[in-house]
Amino acid sequence: MTEQQQSLDAIHDIKKMMERSSRFISLSGLSGVSAGVCALIGAWLAHPYVYGYKNLFIDINQPYTYDATVYLNTWLFWIAMGTFVAALLSAFVFTYIKSKKDGTPIWGKTARRLMINVLIPVAVGGIFLLSMMQYGTFGLVAPGCLLFYGLALINASKYSLNELRYLGYCEIILGIINLNFVGYGLYFWAAGFGILHIAYGVYMWYNYEREN
Repeated sequence: MTEQQQSLDAIHDIKKMMERSSRFISLSGLSGVSAGVCALIGAWLAHPYVYGYKNLFIDINQPYTYDATVYLNTWLFWIAMGTFVAALLSAFVFTYIKSKKDGTPIWGKTARRLMINVLIPVAVGGIFLLSMMQYGTFGLVAPGCLLFYGLALINASKYSLNELRYLGYCEIILGIINLNFVGYGLYFWAAGFGILHIAYGVYMWYNYEREN
């Protein structure tokens, strides 16, 4: 090995060490794929309730109340909760496996920064959308989810790989388009949280994780 090659290898190692110390790079592409699959399954289960083919309420005899407890009596609420939990658990499992393989802590300093920067826009968006739902503005829930989620990804991308930022841009663009087609929110939601996640996950796996 020449002296020049040794210098290049040393620079590469230093760059990798700096990247590991400042960015959480153990996000697995398979996490994105699994989350996308969960989202598509959730959208498929929710479709008949969203478009009136099945009764939205679990107990049709329960009196309707104008407060947040009414959502607990809807199939959509529990489908959404099940989809979220399944996506979160599957994403965690694949990220944990990659983290162990890379030798990076699953809950280190950069992981905490990443999580905080994701949670702030998501939490604010969740509160805002719940308020909108209480006023009956259901048509803007799907585009609102895409917009706030896109902002969260862009906000968190400085603590992870740059590809996360472009996923955020795509989510925001899809949310803006959805604002003009509010009756098709479930389809846009499935495209953003399902298809885009799968495409992002496949790209990440192909470029960073597959065996040479």
